[in-house]
Amino acid sequence: MNEIVTTSSATRSAPGGPATSVVRAILLGERIDTRGLEDPEPLATAPLALKVEPKGIAVLFRYGVAVLFEVPPSEERRFIDRLMPRVVEPYDPPEIDELRVAIRSDAEEQMGVDGTLTLRDLSVERAQLVADSLAKSLMLAHYETRIASVFDRIEPLAASLRRRGRPGAQGRFLLRHIGNVLTVQQKMVGRVETGEKPEVLWDHPALERLYLRLSDEYELRERDRALDRKLEVISRTVETLLDLVTQSRNLRVEWYIVGLIVMELVLSVYFSVFK
Repeated sequence: MNEIVTTSSATRSAPGGPATSVVRAILLGERIDTRGLEDPEPLATAPLALKVEPKGIAVLFRYGVAVLFEVPPSEERRFIDRLMPRVVEPYDPPEIDELRVAIRSDAEEQMGVDGTLTLRDLSVERAQLVADSLAKSLMLAHYETRIASVFDRIEPLAASLRRRGRPGAQGRFLLRHIGNVLTVQQKMVGRVETGEKPEVLWDHPALERLYLRLSDEYELRERDRALDRKLEVISRTVETLLDLVTQSRNLRVEWYIVGLIVMELVLSVYFSVFK
């Protein structure tokens, strides 16, 4: 399997302080096939939550992310090893994000200035909610990196159009960029649903405030809208360049046809005069 650097995620507490643990979100690949993982009985579904020995929780998302709560490094490696055969198009290396969580039953559930999330308990529904926000933030970071690389490749084409009056790119190259943009849009809307509330809130509306705080902390809506705008700009730019390439090709074809007609007329006149 791909090597994953692990850090200690065991629960611990300072004298007189709350118990803390590190939650790890791991983007393993394009997709995780979760079919069959419901046996034995899972802790919850939508998203799928599984028990990991000795007392950990794993929340799995079909778009390729596994979020682990209170899972020791040794057990994390074993769990990921068992999961990898179900991962479609695994990433090497996988992308990882972490969040420190403190458990305090008498405290308000919020994100501290040091980046530590305080929860009253680590119930399954809270784990699902935290996992949803952390996984979406990780996916948005993944898409932001991909879109930034597309911008880097598109910028020289726009500069060439400004300087020389022609796009300086092949139609197939531009079509690949259009396909890339459509793929990202399809994944964001169809799989990850970055702009949608998690399903667990339908059954646990009391967690709405916690969700809003997590959403604000990770700026999920703002980042989702920013990505939409970037995708729209890329799409318009590439489509404009592709139209120019197509028009240029059509113009060349028309000149070829005119040239053939002129040649045919010249030959006709020649044979008429010198026959």
